Amino acid sequence: MSNTNKVLYLKPNVAIEALVDRWYAWPHLISPATAAMNIKERHLKIMDSYIKNPKIHMAAVKKPGMLGGPFINYKEARVDEIATLHKKTLEKRANMLEFVDAINELNGILKNEAVGYSLEPLYDKIPELLKGFVELYYDLNNNANFRFFESLIYQSEYYDESSQTVCLQLVEADNSRPFVLSTPRLNDENLLHLEIPFKNTVIDELFKMKREARSYEEIKALLEIKEEHEELFRSFFTEESPTTYKKYTGKGIRTRYFGHACVLLETNEISILVDPVLSYDGYESDVARYTINDLPETIDYVLITHNHQDHILLETLLQLRHTIKNIVVPSSGKGNLQDPDLKLMFNNIGFHNIIELDDMESITLDKCKITGLPFLGEHSDLDVRSKLCYHVSLHNHLKVIFAADSCNIEPTVYERVQKIIGNIDVLFLGMECDGAPLSWLYGPLMPEKLERDKDFSRRLAGCNYDQGKSLIKIFNPKNVFVYAMGLEPWLEFISSLKYTDESRPIVESNKLVSDCNSNLIEAERLFGEKTIEY
Repeated sequence: MSNTNKVLYLKPNVAIEALVDRWYAWPHLISPATAAMNIKERHLKIMDSYIKNPKIHMAAVKKPGMLGGPFINYKEARVDEIATLHKKTLEKRANMLEFVDAINELNGILKNEAVGYSLEPLYDKIPELLKGFVELYYDLNNNANFRFFESLIYQSEYYDESSQTVCLQLVEADNSRPFVLSTPRLNDENLLHLEIPFKNTVIDELFKMKREARSYEEIKALLEIKEEHEELFRSFFTEESPTTYKKYTGKGIRTRYFGHACVLLETNEISILVDPVLSYDGYESDVARYTINDLPETIDYVLITHNHQDHILLETLLQLRHTIKNIVVPSSGKGNLQDPDLKLMFNNIGFHNIIELDDMESITLDKCKITGLPFLGEHSDLDVRSKLCYHVSLHNHLKVIFAADSCNIEPTVYERVQKIIGNIDVLFLGMECDGAPLSWLYGPLMPEKLERDKDFSRRLAGCNYDQGKSLIKIFNPKNVFVYAMGLEPWLEFISSLKYTDESRPIVESNKLVSDCNSNLIEAERLFGEKTIEY
């Protein structure tokens, strides 16, 4: 038997990046309307700026304070390649750029002509490209707006799976990948680009090999690897078997922190994974972490708290897709541009096991109940409904709230919730209390640019000390864990956060942890890995 005919494992540090037109994908690049807006108002503008003056971009990416800004992280020598991508984007996505123009035109019509009278005459004025895709409406203050029939757009020419590709690579260090959201993926000798839509099940077959050995020749054929790419592709595999996952067999509950907002709850009967964001192993690091080999072979429920890049990480979810029985997502606003439907998005990229929850709605199982709770703020005061905190009750013994980045701006909401669900045992709370301004995430969707002072007043921020303390007082937990802070070094590629001891989120969370411990509430700001058994 030749070496290549042996059964092999996929190395544990093989990553898959989901790309849309070579840009790192997240849900707003998959939903057609938000994708169109981001292509025109973000991608093309960043590329145009780099083509005109790459030295500005080269200088900016070297400054920690500019991390996460609209700067391409390539040297000047790659200007021609970016120019080629820019040209191809203009040509291949011309229909989507026209779609954006139609959205802007409709916004103008509603602003100028919808003044409280019936909207029926305005249907004739809807731009032709949008007809059949939108409904016009007033809110109760007589402000006019429109909503999409999003499922119809997914069935139209504006959802083009040919824009989707995947990129395979070996992650060699925690910080080996610079910030990815503002730099498209060009060809590189260490990257293998494959023209595969995200829904293709060959992705599942490949990533099963992180635990199950398989014929190298078989997987090579399934992926249609070209001869010139075979040397790189072969480097992704090993004969060395992975660490075996040790199933939890205790009678209680095991909780494991995987970094950022990713937490695994396990009993000997069920596993629940929250906001999956996994690190990699297979290389040396100073920071201990759990990885894919520390997850059960079957995950019963994945809980998604909200639609931000660091909570819906497609490169983790695509690797785990074959292991996940159910994904629980918050229901959306049903057609609002800024709030694309998560169930639709997941369905269209090959996840067919989606459960939507609304506020105070529950999934009740034997010895387990999962309830969606209101999630406040953190979305720059926009009407975004696709966000939930989760209350998980296991064995009637452990009650946990995953509050993620919910900002306790109105404690009365949670006081009312507490009257229904009672006190809890454990609180996971995000305290990134500065947060990026509105335009950093939602700017491409805005019909008019917001003044700088207003933009910076509307933050993507979690709880500060006072808000966190109020939440603790309401739910009276025994344990408090501050998480979702973006502190782990392997998050640099999707997180633009760089903290010092003087950074407000660190100061505020230190104060909260100290206050809890002084009041006999066990508290800790999590980093790296953590196991707690109850």
